[in-house]
Amino acid sequence: MPHHYEILGTETAYEGFFRILRYRLRHGLFAGGMSGELTRELFERGHSVGVLPYDAARDRVLLVEQFRVGALAAPRGPWLMEIIAGVVEPGEAPDAVARREAVEEADCRVDELMPICRYLVSPGGTSEMVHLFCAPVDSEGLGGVHGKPEEGEDIQVHVLPLDAALAMIEDGTIHAAMPIIALQWLALNRERLWDLWAEP
Repeated sequence: MPHHYEILGTETAYEGFFRILRYRLRHGLFAGGMSGELTRELFERGHSVGVLPYDAARDRVLLVEQFRVGALAAPRGPWLMEIIAGVVEPGEAPDAVARREAVEEADCRVDELMPICRYLVSPGGTSEMVHLFCAPVDSEGLGGVHGKPEEGEDIQVHVLPLDAALAMIEDGTIHAAMPIIALQWLALNRERLWDLWAEP
């Protein structure tokens, strides 16, 4: 019974802007039997959504650049090139979050959303699930600085050719998981999206 587990107890180890739960548990072993009692902390920050706006007619993508505290020690510093993203609030659907965040972060309205994938960010320590989308847009006139200052947001919007964005993965400028996954998916599906979204 390797896929069986038992939760022996939980407690809140920390609660602030985020929450950390401490679990006592044991789980089935591939060789049979059960593991001994394990203690594991789980970072609970909710689930999130990312959306990559793509102008298929011009073969351009919209990326956002902003300060990220988790990248303070990163070699290139804490300003990251990313895709539009946000946290799913209680009662919200992922597609609604994608549309809300596109307006808030980039003054960009998206209607159609194509699902890319769902993935666990780092399941060894957090329950966060990301829902990724790609959205058709007309990139003409998009750009500038956006975000909600009352939430500490200062977001620079970049519109650039897809090939330039992919090169930024190769040279390490883009080094966060969400934009890498979304852009690589787009590279694999680019011609299909030309057929779907580019005007004749």
